[in-house]
Parts: sequence; C-alpha cells; structure tokens
Amino acid sequence: MHKSVKQTVLFVCTHNSARSQMAEGLLNSLYENKYQAYSAGMEPSVVNPYAIRVMSEIGIDISKHRSKNINEFMEHKFDYVITVCDHANETCPFFPGGMRRLHQSFEDPASFEGNKADILSEFRRIRDEIKDWITEELK
Repeated sequence: MHKSVKQTVLFVCTHNSARSQMAEGLLNSLYENKYQAYSAGMEPSVVNPYAIRVMSEIGIDISKHRSKNINEFMEHKFDYVITVCDHANETCPFFPGGMRRLHQSFEDPASFEGNKADILSEFRRIRDEIKDWITEELK
C-alpha cells in the first residue's frame, strides 16, 4: 500500500498577520493527514497576538509562526493558492506555483476597534468563519 501524498495549500493575505495565519493553523490541525498548509503575505508584518490567543483557545498553537513574504514561495508548487482578503486577491492575481486558485474574503480582525474583549470577540468570529469555510470547501 502506498503512502498518500498531502495536498499543499498556500493561504495569502496582505500582512500574513491574522487571517492567513489562522487559516494555516486551522487546516494543518483539522486535516493534518490530507493537507500541508502554509501562509504568506504581500506586505508581511508580524503575527497578531490576538490571532495567537484565539487559536490557543481552541488548542492550536501558532505562537511559533512568523509572517512570511509571498516571494519566499514563488519557486514552490501548491495544489491550492487561497487568498483570504480582497487586497491580496487584487494584488496577487497570478501565482506561478498554484495549480488551483480560490478566493474567500474575510474581514480583517486587526482593523476592529474597541476594548480588548470586543477585539477578542471579533478575532474569534473571524477564526470561526475561516474554520467553517475550510470544513465546507476543503474537507
């Protein structure tokens, strides 16, 4: 019996700080036997502490992740390249290593204002929306 090969997925967002990082962590956790996910940004910054926190609440550790530039992956081949924000979709219309391109825009939780509890609530909402989308589209 041969060992099945995991499909590779690259999630792309503007800053690779929240949405794409959460998507990477979720896909690797939910479907670790089927997929190997990565994430990158058009203008990478740092992984958002709120994203790290809301992911840890569901048992997924992304605290060791770093924000990566999409250029780091230009030589790689991916089964899927998935943009998770409109800006990345517009500025990255073609990725040479992507076999299949998907786009699903999620609100940027880092843009939400309010107290810490309000911001955490928005990060949780976006995390859950990403999880729901992944379980529907990539199961």
